[in-house]
Amino acid sequence: MATIIELVLSIVGILVAAALFTNSIEMLGDRMNLGQGAVGSVLAAVGTALPETMIPIVAILGALILGGDPAASGEIGVGAILGAPFLLATLAAFVVGAAAIFYKERRETGTGLNVDRRTVRRDMVFFFLCFGLAAGVGVVNSFFPVPFFVMVAVAVGLVVAYVVHVVRTVIAGGEGLEDVPDDLTLWPESRFGEAPTWVVVAQVIGSLVVMALGAHYFVEAVQGGSEAIGIPAGLISLVLAPLATELPEKFNSVIWLRDNKDTLAIGNITGAMVFQSTIPVSLGLVFTSWSLDYLNALSAGLALLGGALIIAMLLSKGGLRASLLLGGGLLYAAFLGVAIYQLAL
Repeated sequence: MATIIELVLSIVGILVAAALFTNSIEMLGDRMNLGQGAVGSVLAAVGTALPETMIPIVAILGALILGGDPAASGEIGVGAILGAPFLLATLAAFVVGAAAIFYKERRETGTGLNVDRRTVRRDMVFFFLCFGLAAGVGVVNSFFPVPFFVMVAVAVGLVVAYVVHVVRTVIAGGEGLEDVPDDLTLWPESRFGEAPTWVVVAQVIGSLVVMALGAHYFVEAVQGGSEAIGIPAGLISLVLAPLATELPEKFNSVIWLRDNKDTLAIGNITGAMVFQSTIPVSLGLVFTSWSLDYLNALSAGLALLGGALIIAMLLSKGGLRASLLLGGGLLYAAFLGVAIYQLAL
């Protein structure tokens, strides 16, 4: 019972801190005159990706710096790293498809999705190539040890690719940038006047500290729960971490689909896939064994299959269709079925 309470409280802490971080980092970026493109495409994206990214950072680097079981921490870290892109390419796609069907009567395009194909296709091709490369290295490493310098080279290449992608996105501009908040969450302008910059910075730093603490207790709870119920910590992390931290954010896409903002709805998912296929993966390549077992490799393969399905639709005349996006749910269900079967053996 104590483990469940710790798990729930840690997840709540991470999500609350993430909301505070996003609010303050967007305001700080605006005051630094970074421009709407940088604020929306870079800072806001980092804010929404931090919850699920903080878990592997704390799990992996925490074990290295503070001590602990590096094998168990690495297992949790790898599970969280792979879980986010897997969920985005499967279950999140299913949610988008289901929302488009549910709101088809009030949508201008019905169950079809009218998106900026060039932008979304660029995101998806980037994801497919980067995540496919990293997953391939992990699969090969499970059979034949890959030299560490190759791991580092791939990690550096992924980081550089992400930076180039971000720069191109900011320069290109495009749709989907939200307004920078006028009100700091912990300093309401109606009561205290405009928030001083030092208060904005304090909220940024404080939210990061709370998020790190939440991730620390999440890792502890997963390790304890794994020992108590006999389920591998990596599998718990792979399934639970993205469900708790990634999926709630993607319900923004449901609202945008209802309001006929299809590019925003899809970009909310594909933009996250770009980040998750590079920065967290680079951490796993350098600081873990990055040797993917059967279930990890299966989740990566299904994520790539889901991504390939989206790319195929973007290249077809019909474009993105809600009925085909529902296939992501089948891929997610297939993974859970295989995982349950393997645990039952």
